Amino acid sequence: MCMECDVLKINREERKTLKDIVTDEIILTIFLNEKELLTLLCSPGKLKELSVGFLYSSGLISSMNDIENVFVNISTMTCHIKVKEHGIPADVIFKRIYTSGCGKGVLFHSMLDVIHEKTVTKKVQIPSEKIIHLMKDFEKKSTVYKETGGVHNAALSDGENILVFTEDIGRHNAIDKVIGEALYRNLNMEDLLILTSGRISSEVMYKVQKMRSAFIISRSAPTSLAVKLADKWNVTLIAFARGHRMNVYTGKERIPEKM
Repeated sequence: MCMECDVLKINREERKTLKDIVTDEIILTIFLNEKELLTLLCSPGKLKELSVGFLYSSGLISSMNDIENVFVNISTMTCHIKVKEHGIPADVIFKRIYTSGCGKGVLFHSMLDVIHEKTVTKKVQIPSEKIIHLMKDFEKKSTVYKETGGVHNAALSDGENILVFTEDIGRHNAIDKVIGEALYRNLNMEDLLILTSGRISSEVMYKVQKMRSAFIISRSAPTSLAVKLADKWNVTLIAFARGHRMNVYTGKERIPEKM
């Protein structure tokens, strides 16, 4: 996922040429039932998981049972997904939201569909000490970020350990990759926490809601609409989770003072 190149490094004291590591970026086109769906700018790893996770988080499939076959052609950088025809509503391809993500992301739903999703009823509680520990483990796994500074990370946790982890140039892609891996591994996403390095915006919250997860935790900031949606859907939204501190914006009752 990295490339080595020569760079001219300049500072006050000197100019020198040295080796630097940059993260890989590819262009992946997804075909759904032999029709071109969209093109993603992404990192090269876990392309099947990314494609399946994108379909799920965008509302185009509801489970792996809707999928007949997934094939990634590395030479053409395309992913071909065969989905059972009954699994896709006839008009859903035309209901798009262009998101705030880098590269002009897209979700295949209308805003009214998004807002009126059901609330999360999970009553699980996790103390702040465990969240601090999980975020430390999360950052330790971020090897590509440490080398390049050019990727986002996402993970799924059961509250004790990190079960799924991935890195990608796009924060949305990283979340879709962990969703896709969870689907392939038949993990119950309702029981898992989502960890991310990226900003929590409304389209990220929609992915969280599709998973029915009760927690989204980030080391970055949330947006106002993300906070409103998290509150409406009863999701615990935690941001600025760095070191021994964090801000809990919604679902505060899931973070007890002591266990």
